[in-house]
Amino acid sequence: MDEQFWQARWAENQIGFHLREVNPYLERYWPQLGLARGCQVLVPLCGKTLDLVWLAGQGYRVLGVELAERAVEDFFAEQGLKPEVSQQGALRRYSAGAIEILQGDFFAVTAADVAGCHGLYDRAALIALPPAMRDEYVAHLQRILPARCDGLMVTLEYEQARLEGPPFSVPESEVRRHLEAGWEVELLERNDVLEKNWKFASRGLDSLHEPVFRLSRR
Repeated sequence: MDEQFWQARWAENQIGFHLREVNPYLERYWPQLGLARGCQVLVPLCGKTLDLVWLAGQGYRVLGVELAERAVEDFFAEQGLKPEVSQQGALRRYSAGAIEILQGDFFAVTAADVAGCHGLYDRAALIALPPAMRDEYVAHLQRILPARCDGLMVTLEYEQARLEGPPFSVPESEVRRHLEAGWEVELLERNDVLEKNWKFASRGLDSLHEPVFRLSRR
């Protein structure tokens, strides 16, 4: 992951990846996980997603992790929240009510930081990472998350040779290769979303799919 690249994207407001509404897959499938209200949910590379607000509204404590300070500050400002800010190891901790965001390098997050996280929601993390870093990302999740953890993951599938990421194409076969050693992986649905993503279509793609996975740590 190129820190300068992502810092520049946020600084220049080039954030076409940011959704202006709650992700419909989260609303549809999260209740099926059966996670107890009050447990904490880890959201890696969270940006300023409204999904954090939705999860908190469902009664969960939310722990986002985000590299770009601009994204974190924008999130709290746009939600009308004044967070308490403190240093937590190598990370800066922003906290307001049920929502916390650790600002800094995801790989600096420790098991102690996420000890209460029995939920995982990854809509933008795995697909943001180049191939060489995906194994490292999954291995880090394995090291730090509690033994009991359930979650959702959303990825993209397209012909990578025709378009340079990020976001990168991470097909079902790769998700299973990365995760099945430590997680049960269930494909919930896979949708053709090219018509809803004109930027991909305008750059020559003729196919774009969005798979949604349920994850349960073994």
